[in-house]
Amino acid sequence: MKKIAFYGKGGIGKSTTASNVSAAFSEMGKKVCQIGCDPKNDSTRLLLGHICKQTVLDAVRDSETGEVAAEDIIHTGFHGIKCIEAGGPKPGVGCAGRGIIVALDLLRSLSTLEEEDIILYDVLGDVVCGGFAVPIREGYATDIYIVSSGELMSLYAANNIAKGIQKFAARGKVRLGGIIGNSRNVMQEKELLEEFAQRLNTRLIQFIPRDRSVNQAEVNRQTVIEWAPDSAQADVYRNLAKKITDNNELNVPTPLTFAELENLVMKYGNE
Repeated sequence: MKKIAFYGKGGIGKSTTASNVSAAFSEMGKKVCQIGCDPKNDSTRLLLGHICKQTVLDAVRDSETGEVAAEDIIHTGFHGIKCIEAGGPKPGVGCAGRGIIVALDLLRSLSTLEEEDIILYDVLGDVVCGGFAVPIREGYATDIYIVSSGELMSLYAANNIAKGIQKFAARGKVRLGGIIGNSRNVMQEKELLEEFAQRLNTRLIQFIPRDRSVNQAEVNRQTVIEWAPDSAQADVYRNLAKKITDNNELNVPTPLTFAELENLVMKYGNE
């Protein structure tokens, strides 16, 4: 079983990327489960065709006895992919990170995912919070991929996530598998991400170009794999899924200082 987690700055396209990669894995004949670790519970929307109607924390809150069955929280999406959303508190009430801890502990106790080939955790980008660090810290995921564009704040978040991976790698099996570049059409973006990845002691495993088909598929609540299966963009996600499946280059990252990060962005961002 491959246990993967996608991290990155909020709004950078983690869930879209994760869902398309999950869809590509399923096309390869893999048994896949995608677990959304975000209180917005929208990670699996493109796989289910709608917002998940029952999250793990919803089920816990609705249970009079505190007991939750697997069928209450596991939903079937595109191509038989199992979809789970951790859920969270209502906005402004409670701790989202704590919600993730409760949800993942419950999933572990149910032992419902032991037959899967791939489990993909889609995690909110703030690794500073202990709850969001749980997939790394507790060994739920061992192969971490960071989704980033060439924008400074996206790279800043990616660098912070690398610091978290570096810390937990010292006492466990977690490693960085690579940077997934999700393009925002920044100047010399691919070259910037390649050097950033190299300096982090990893590689740019895939550069995903900005394409209208992604937005069109999202509007229709589908992945690109489902909406435009014969498109070049669908093949980009398939290629990424294949690279992740075959990837044995998993390393402990070497994060940059903020000054180094700024200098790197300036190097590629000036005409």
